Amino acid sequence: MRPYILAFLLSAAVTPAGAQSTAEQIGANSAFGIPPKTEDFVRLAAQSDLFEIESSRLAVERSDGPVKTFAEKMIQDHEKTSAELKQSLQDAKLDIAPPTAMSDDQKESLEGLRKLQGAEFSEDYIDDQVDAHEDTVDLFKRYGEEGDNPTLKAWAAATAPHLQEHLDMAKGLDK
Repeated sequence: MRPYILAFLLSAAVTPAGAQSTAEQIGANSAFGIPPKTEDFVRLAAQSDLFEIESSRLAVERSDGPVKTFAEKMIQDHEKTSAELKQSLQDAKLDIAPPTAMSDDQKESLEGLRKLQGAEFSEDYIDDQVDAHEDTVDLFKRYGEEGDNPTLKAWAAATAPHLQEHLDMAKGLDK
């Protein structure tokens, strides 16, 4: 089966309420540049904010210098995007509730960070930030370019450059 046909079939897969589509979950949508479904976008954007905020709160406690400054900015910026997402959902009159818990993988990453201190903590925190922001920038760009809800699409497109700045900052700290 040709990859683009597989991606189309996966993107059309029916999922139970509250479950992430198979194509988004396995990364097929990202690999083929297919925009996420609105429900997936909301879920993943909200979970990303939750992880960024919680891991960064931990970094503020356990880091200093540039890593602590970065973590403080992540808390401030991702609390703002969380509020903006909720407002965008209201403006779009969408009855989608953003999740209030991180994904299992994010919880596992956070637990791993809680076991670390010092330079080892900072190194893993920054690695997590690079990975998380790469995924989030991709998510926001795909939805911002071709998402199906105009209000969320405009917000995603406007937010993506700020998330790219976060990614660039994290990569700068990773050197």
